[in-house]
Amino acid sequence: MSELTLTLLRLGFLAVLWLLVLSVVAVLRRDLFNSAARRPAMAGAAPAPARGGGGRPPAQQEPPPPTHLVVTAGSLKGTTIPLGQAPILLGRAPESTLVLDDDFASGRHARLSLRHGVWMVEDLGSTNGTFLGRNRVQDPVPIAPGAQVRIGRTVLELRR
Repeated sequence: MSELTLTLLRLGFLAVLWLLVLSVVAVLRRDLFNSAARRPAMAGAAPAPARGGGGRPPAQQEPPPPTHLVVTAGSLKGTTIPLGQAPILLGRAPESTLVLDDDFASGRHARLSLRHGVWMVEDLGSTNGTFLGRNRVQDPVPIAPGAQVRIGRTVLELRR
């Protein structure tokens, strides 16, 4: 191989490596800044007032449903998960939606699910239990926004 061909191959390889490094940095930067920007917005977010001439007066309108699950205490404090239609599995198992780094949590500890427009918490046979406020959860129980769900040292809340 000629010296020119070898030099061009080296420069091409170096360019590809730099593109890889720059793309990794861009992805990390986007992830870090998006999660940091989302946290303060959720902490101070207030529901927007309803507008327009609806059927009922504003005092009788139903409050908007919760949109996020927020970890308020524990090793994952500040973590937010957007709520959709899919159930949220909580536990130490890697396939959980929220993987808890808590020695008192079971692999598949609890599940949050949406039933008839209401979020419910259900213990999945954990050893140390799931608590809604100070009460241990046995059967599926509805969660009011702002109510604290405790799994070991981790405390979760549904927020709007």
